[in-house]
Amino acid sequence: MLNMHEIRNIAIIAHVDHGKTTLVDRLLYQVKLFRDNQEMNDLILDNNDLERERGITILAKNVSVRYKDTKINIIDTPGHADFGGEVERVLNMADGVLLLVDAFEGPMPQTRFVLQKAIELGLKPIVVINKVDKPNCRPDEVQEAVFDLMFNLGATEDQLDFPTVYGSSKNGWMSDHWENVTSDVSFLLDTILAHIPKAKNVEGTPQLQITSLDYSSYVGRIAVGRLLRGTLQAGMNVSLVKRDGTITKSNIKELYTFEGLGKERIKTPVHSGDIIALMGIEDFDIGDTIADFENPEGLPPIRIEEPTMSMLFTINNSPFYGKEGKYVTSRHLRDRLMKEIEKNLALRVEDTDSPDALLVYGRGILHLSILIETMRREGYEFQLGQPKVIIKIIDGQKHEPIEGLTVLVPEDFAGKVIEQVSMRKGELIEMHPKGDRMHLEFNIPSRGIIGLRNNILTVTEGEAIIAHRFKSFEPWKGDLAARNNGALISLETGTAIPFSIWKLQDRGSFYIHPNEEVYMGQVIGENNRATDLVVNVCKTKKLTNMRASGSDEKVLIIPAIRFSLEEFMENIREDEYLEVTPRSLRLRKIILDEIERKRMNKTS
Repeated sequence: MLNMHEIRNIAIIAHVDHGKTTLVDRLLYQVKLFRDNQEMNDLILDNNDLERERGITILAKNVSVRYKDTKINIIDTPGHADFGGEVERVLNMADGVLLLVDAFEGPMPQTRFVLQKAIELGLKPIVVINKVDKPNCRPDEVQEAVFDLMFNLGATEDQLDFPTVYGSSKNGWMSDHWENVTSDVSFLLDTILAHIPKAKNVEGTPQLQITSLDYSSYVGRIAVGRLLRGTLQAGMNVSLVKRDGTITKSNIKELYTFEGLGKERIKTPVHSGDIIALMGIEDFDIGDTIADFENPEGLPPIRIEEPTMSMLFTINNSPFYGKEGKYVTSRHLRDRLMKEIEKNLALRVEDTDSPDALLVYGRGILHLSILIETMRREGYEFQLGQPKVIIKIIDGQKHEPIEGLTVLVPEDFAGKVIEQVSMRKGELIEMHPKGDRMHLEFNIPSRGIIGLRNNILTVTEGEAIIAHRFKSFEPWKGDLAARNNGALISLETGTAIPFSIWKLQDRGSFYIHPNEEVYMGQVIGENNRATDLVVNVCKTKKLTNMRASGSDEKVLIIPAIRFSLEEFMENIREDEYLEVTPRSLRLRKIILDEIERKRMNKTS
């Protein structure tokens, strides 16, 4: 059994894409966790398909490495503000943080968010300036910027006296100065041992706060957390203190510690300070405390930031329902969403007047789209309503969520970006050059961010780097200018004919390819005008046996616009649903029949 003084718990925090998961890879290789002949890919910790495809971390994960007789528990955290719920929880398990910053971009909004949480918890930071091999990077300026940021966030003297490590995770080296290239990352591991405090061994009755969940189809739910006090052992009787103070008695059937990338079953007692996984505890939630059997003491529950956006999830009742998915009923949809709440802390689900529809609250478009994409891949079919921001009434006044938006853009496009954001009630707070680019900071209502990314990328020719995070609830900013274009709607169900699409191209742009199946009421494109237009793309060319000079014209069709899931979610109008199936995404009007739609509009 490890002596207690040889454990360090450290979380890696950073903005999106600053290289957290790559750094963990390097640390795993450094301590020779794999055999020399073992084939390992990059981004070992991003083990879920969605994480690999998008190149982002969604779920926080822990691994441990052994270095110089010390066990270092490393927690990899997500970088997006939408998964802030994950970051807040796992920081409770750490004694220190590795703050990773890109040597060119410097501290970004998300760096600020995760660092603020770490400083509030009093964790000791080590700053790692990564990607110093990039051309035109500025490590010294970035180090200054990090110091200023920490000072502004109210860091203590001890936290401000942080060590800085320079290096390149991708090239596998770290050292004390960016010009001093070394051959491995051992300098970083030595810095961790020197500066991160040892996990304290606290005597007394056991206390463990459950900070994350694991799930195994074989044994069910597994509680993961850091043992803060006392000792725990497999077979021990314990109490579970719930968030509301109620206490239930339970028994630990199996106990695991983290070793390398996996877990190791252990039968001897585990002392406080280590991160462990427990099986056999019934009916627990994140934030509950596992405490002594006879005199249980609960820990204060974890506070998670509230959701800022809601979407309606309902069953798929389009003419094409059930063709592609396995799970199509409201029971399947409800069960799946209820299962998700158990492990996804920042998510909330509420019932609506209809038994077929549920309201799902999340931290933003990305947070909800990851859930939707995961459900799609599992074989679910369902429909989504328009995303809506959560409105609060504070002191009798309407308040809405406001986000801080940062855009890094070539100088020539700065004016266009400011114009786009101002149209959506955004206010410019700061503007300064960063190398050959302009760094723009705005405050903007969350409503304004829906659909903004596309517009900014269009006006900046794809050059803009956009990041945003929730700031606070502020008084309602007034109505936004709505989208100007109406929809092109299919008149009947059938196959889209190339000839018809060709003839209708001057009406707007299409979302469908020729020969694709469409149904009545499906939104198949965007009208050039502000009104909706019903068109018939199923009409074939009428052939006669008379030859005419124009009959052999070549059909030239402009390629269809193909949206990603997030782009579709941002394009849903108020009277539309997005139909989500394992193979297709289709926009449709809630009322499919045109005559019914007109009647409803008149009555409303």
